[in-house]
Amino acid sequence: MHVTTWEMLAVFAAGLGAGTINTIVGSGTLITFPVLLATGLPPVTATVSNALGLIPGSISGAIGYRAELTGQRRRVLLLGAAAMVGGLGGATLLLLLPPTAFETVVPVLVALALVLVVLQPRLARRVQARRARKGTEARPQGGPLLFIGLLLASVYGGYFTAAQGIVYLALMGTLLDDTLQRLNAVKNILAAIVNTVAAAFFLFVAEFDWTAVALIAVGSTIGGQIGARTGRRLPPTALRALVVAVGVVAIVQLVVRRYG
Repeated sequence: MHVTTWEMLAVFAAGLGAGTINTIVGSGTLITFPVLLATGLPPVTATVSNALGLIPGSISGAIGYRAELTGQRRRVLLLGAAAMVGGLGGATLLLLLPPTAFETVVPVLVALALVLVVLQPRLARRVQARRARKGTEARPQGGPLLFIGLLLASVYGGYFTAAQGIVYLALMGTLLDDTLQRLNAVKNILAAIVNTVAAAFFLFVAEFDWTAVALIAVGSTIGGQIGARTGRRLPPTALRALVVAVGVVAIVQLVVRRYG
């Protein structure tokens, strides 16, 4: 990357913002990706460099949420397997499909996820009432439906990553009986797995811009800690509102880039 000092600062700041927002909600790629394109990187190079650069941020955010991960080891291992397989599939698709392949369906996907996030408390109450009538208990790992849903979401995450955190939260919030903060902690682990698997695959088959990777990595690592300190203090209603707000911005940006 042959860039000016100001462009380097912009990439670092984008990494900082992405690391912060990824840890709290997700969709940090919508900050970094346009900045990388503005510096002159080709779309695929920007995508793979962004995926590798955001790994330290995801790990940093997961460490910041370590208290909320207590007692979720089995859940993380099971859902992490779905994220790993899906992330590898998405990375493969990035090299086989045109860069615009997902641009039409993604805004619809994110919109559906936001509907689930908004309706999650009501859906959870109805599911709990139904279980009480039938005398059944919630599956702590979500069952096959959650596994398959996260697998497909991770395919998309390995391809582009933008707003995958929102989809994760929507699926887990609907199908798991747990607090939003604890699910957010799992979301950070899943995002780290997808980015790591995808980046490891890209190392052998794609071209990285190592200046961009380094700047985003440093920025996102700092942002991960900021996001964890901020996000863990948010009450469920505020966190859900932030998810919706970020999701709406993501939809607008994706639609503008596709049709603008």
